[in-house]
Amino acid sequence: MLGIPVTLDLLQKRTEKLADRRRFFRKGGGFAVGMAGGAILAACGGGGGNAIGQATPNGGGPSDIDILNFALNLEYLEAQFYQYAVFGTGLPESQLGGSGKRGAVRGGHAVPFKDPVVAQYAREIAKDEADHVRFLRSVLGSAAVAQPDIDVSADMNGAFSSAARAAGLIKAGEAFDPYASDEAFLFGAFIFEDVGVTAYKGAAPLIANKTYLEAAAGILAAEAYHAGLVRTVLYAKGIETPSLRTGADAISNARDSLDASTDVDQGISGTAGMSNIVPLDDNGIAYSRSPGDVLNIVYLTPAAADKGGFFPSGVNGTLNLSSAFA
Repeated sequence: MLGIPVTLDLLQKRTEKLADRRRFFRKGGGFAVGMAGGAILAACGGGGGNAIGQATPNGGGPSDIDILNFALNLEYLEAQFYQYAVFGTGLPESQLGGSGKRGAVRGGHAVPFKDPVVAQYAREIAKDEADHVRFLRSVLGSAAVAQPDIDVSADMNGAFSSAARAAGLIKAGEAFDPYASDEAFLFGAFIFEDVGVTAYKGAAPLIANKTYLEAAAGILAAEAYHAGLVRTVLYAKGIETPSLRTGADAISNARDSLDASTDVDQGISGTAGMSNIVPLDDNGIAYSRSPGDVLNIVYLTPAAADKGGFFPSGVNGTLNLSSAFA
């Protein structure tokens, strides 16, 4: 249906690579991860000067302003993808200004939805993500960062195509267009939604102001609903088209090969007759990612970097460096 070859050989190689990576972290006791995370936090102190976020947890971590602006960058990315997918245009100009360099969007085009259920889901999520941008901008006020450069294009050399190649969904020289069909759109959404959940959960302990912690928890819940919805539809459609399940699993493995965290990502294929719609640890708890680990994924690199992938010029704000894993 998608024309995307997901071979057993490619998936096996991805699985073996991930297993090697897990063994490395078990052997190292997580020391390298702790060092990388500490370096990111040490470099991210400070913040703007308004009523929110002047308290910094643990004596010197990122302020509430830093954290909310980091979240705003991610919401710009998600909102622009869904706006193009549903409407064929991006966010209004009134929602893009702020501190830092105002960037442009390399956008896509409207999805020619054939499944009315997927189309309705897409419109709902598009509204939610645009609301998240508007809400965070209103909370931050004059401290809100501007939208940075964003790439949600369908170009062969664009971020979506790079992510699809990293997952083994397409070959070198091919392009992945997340706007080409219902199924391609679901893959595009799957790349983002699980990352949003782990990003908000990872940021929650760093937020000092309880009012903003509650708001962040509300957005986390919304992102979790979105992620569960996308995973459910991919799983259901994967009954008749198995490549949708194996493709989602490959995307999950690719995400996990980029960030410095131990295995905090799971595909949708379960075991023992079960699905895996909700990715949880052994205690039934959702996973967390640090800001640096999140940037590894959206920058599409396992190395310490300040730009790349979906953010060609980096994100705005103090939390802008990915974790050092490579």
